[in-house]
Amino acid sequence: MVELKEITKDNFEEVLKLKVAESQENFVSSTVHTLAQAWAYRKTAFPFAIYADNIIVGFIMLGYYEFKNQYTIWKLMIDEQYQNRGYGKKALKLAIDYLVNTFNLKAIFLGVSFQNTAAKNLYHSLGFKETGEFDEFQFEMKLVICN
Repeated sequence: MVELKEITKDNFEEVLKLKVAESQENFVSSTVHTLAQAWAYRKTAFPFAIYADNIIVGFIMLGYYEFKNQYTIWKLMIDEQYQNRGYGKKALKLAIDYLVNTFNLKAIFLGVSFQNTAAKNLYHSLGFKETGEFDEFQFEMKLVICN
């Protein structure tokens, strides 16, 4: 069973040990950097540890981007030893449910590195579509919520 759990003093150190494969390091920030962002943006960032059968397998951070008035899936990473088991997709579904149920959203946004084909395919499989917006690092995708 996959679950999203709050990051606390009890699981903080385990979260810090998470890492992606070397080939993916350019696609996602380290957990140390991301947790620092979560603290700096603590009023609008929602970080969670991803558990599978009570083992931490990844990390996801959701957030509210005030400048654009958008809720986002800000970061997602599955530890290299737990990849390709469906945990990322299950965690994303839980994150989408959390955002929709907590904030009654009509849309969720995220950014994807241009070279990250696996992430793009994952997001497409859940209904995300490219918006046409991009910067020098990534392109934007959007999931329209049909209530």
